[in-house]
Amino acid sequence: MKQRNCVPKLAALIVAATFSVACAPSTAEEETETAAPDKDVIATAIFAGGCFWCMEPPYDKLDGVVSTTSGYTGGNKPDPTYEEVSADETGHFESVQVEFEPDNVSYEELLEVFWHNIDPLDDGGQFCDRGSSYRSAIFYATDEQQRLAEQSKTAIEASGRFEQPIVTQILPAAEFYPAEDYHQNYYEVNPLKYKFYRFRCGRDDRLEELWGDEAE
Repeated sequence: MKQRNCVPKLAALIVAATFSVACAPSTAEEETETAAPDKDVIATAIFAGGCFWCMEPPYDKLDGVVSTTSGYTGGNKPDPTYEEVSADETGHFESVQVEFEPDNVSYEELLEVFWHNIDPLDDGGQFCDRGSSYRSAIFYATDEQQRLAEQSKTAIEASGRFEQPIVTQILPAAEFYPAEDYHQNYYEVNPLKYKFYRFRCGRDDRLEELWGDEAE
């Protein structure tokens, strides 16, 4: 039987293995490359809490919130106008879209802010604003958001804080339509008109009545 000379092949394999180890990135480098994109992750949450002017400020002041946008969602009319929505002709809710960094502010924190800025017992609107477009709702974008939203609602119901039922809806996210430009950041652009509206609407008094020191 003819004997094969394996030495050259073995030497080649050793050289190849050495080159592969030398050129491979370290475990730390791999972890860094994998983890780096997470720093730029932006998530979206949508809440309806009556007048969207009043729902922007409590979120804007949170670290980790990138932006808030007033708009309309949950209805059946594309590109609705403020007049159409407020006249209850579209099925849309006045709402606020919150873009946030999950590494800096959790969805649970956003939910807590939401509850403490609404009247969860009112199914006819919110505060002085009446009609279906002013009802409160949480619009979930993922299964996890749905789970956390339902969990937060159940916790409030189980707390015994309120004798009346919690009527805030938890609904799947739908197309979100930004409101007209003059509605965006209204509390900053028109601070006096905003403060007068909020006072006249009795929003803060009702929130204090409902939530006490927890009201935002």
